Amino acid sequence: MNINELKDAFDKAGQKVQDLEDKRTQFAVDLGKDENSHTVDDINKLNASLKNAKVAQELAKSAYEDARANLNAEPINKKPLPVKQDGKADIKAIKNQFVSDFKNLVTSGTTGTGNAGLTIPEDIQLQIRTLTRSFVSLESLVNVENVSTSHGSRVYEKLNDITPLKDLDDETAIIGNNDDPELTVIKYLIHRYAGITTVTNTLLKDTVDNIIQWLVNWVARKDVITRNAKILEVMGKAPKKPTISKFDDIKDLENNTLDPAIEASSSFITNQSGYNILSKLKDAEGRYLMQPDVTNPDKYMIDGKTVVRIADKWLPDVSGSHPLYFGDLKQGITLFDRQQMQIDTTNTGAGSFESDSTKLRFIDRFDVELIDDGAFAAASFKTVADQAKGTADTGK
Repeated sequence: MNINELKDAFDKAGQKVQDLEDKRTQFAVDLGKDENSHTVDDINKLNASLKNAKVAQELAKSAYEDARANLNAEPINKKPLPVKQDGKADIKAIKNQFVSDFKNLVTSGTTGTGNAGLTIPEDIQLQIRTLTRSFVSLESLVNVENVSTSHGSRVYEKLNDITPLKDLDDETAIIGNNDDPELTVIKYLIHRYAGITTVTNTLLKDTVDNIIQWLVNWVARKDVITRNAKILEVMGKAPKKPTISKFDDIKDLENNTLDPAIEASSSFITNQSGYNILSKLKDAEGRYLMQPDVTNPDKYMIDGKTVVRIADKWLPDVSGSHPLYFGDLKQGITLFDRQQMQIDTTNTGAGSFESDSTKLRFIDRFDVELIDDGAFAAASFKTVADQAKGTADTGK
């Protein structure tokens, strides 16, 4: 099992725990209204399932962290990490060393030229990854592959019609070649994405934990904004971009744009403003287009397909129109993650000398590539008209 499979298992285990905790919360609300709404057996089963899910989550986390620690990544820092007498990494000492090096880097007055900077320690990177999930980043919607090299390639099978085998009506006929599936090579090249912010001298007087928490919050915001921008750029490469103006246009987007094999794992994606409009859309019988998921009332669906709502600031309108995607972005887009976050600072360059401040530069390394342009379709809308009365079901 490779590191990407372990990452997927870790994410799924975390989602399982979250779903069960949400269900437990709903149980508590239900029982507050009606003590007979759930049986004791139901409650015990839920608690047992939640306990097992948390154990599974911890196991998945440990396996993933061990795999990442063993990933053959090119090191930026040459300084050996502190270890305990048993040979294991001393996490507390690593954090203290990182903050000490960070303070030295900030106060050294270097401009970054000839300076390798600081690579963010593994456990702090995990804190950053955890925090980015709270921003509902677009990264969770696409496939993420962790890589240990700066460039590479992957071979993918393209969607292609499968034709029947040839009918050989002669026993002596020569068997010809099949129309083998088409393959395409996708190359990735890790890019550096950077952002700069200004820190005050008082930061250096804080404790180790305070400095680390500040870094985690700052880097997480930078990371989400940077990666969202590149993912949106690739999402914009969808070949079909119809304009939605009425109820049945959404049906067309769902039923007539993708290969049926993709539809099984597809979902709708829109921003908060678009979600608000779709939530009010009604069919000819006065029923809302979006219906709650019977297994999770907090989620809504269109024809059994989940509707994912992203905040406007993460998935913005384009020229006043709300975006609406349909498909499976995990099959369509891959983010190749180099997993090497780096910090460089200066208190003399980039205008910091004049303002008596320190500039902090964060560099992230990744690439986003379109894998299959047939895996999702993009549409847009401003307003959507309800389905005309008398057109649903009966056709009258």
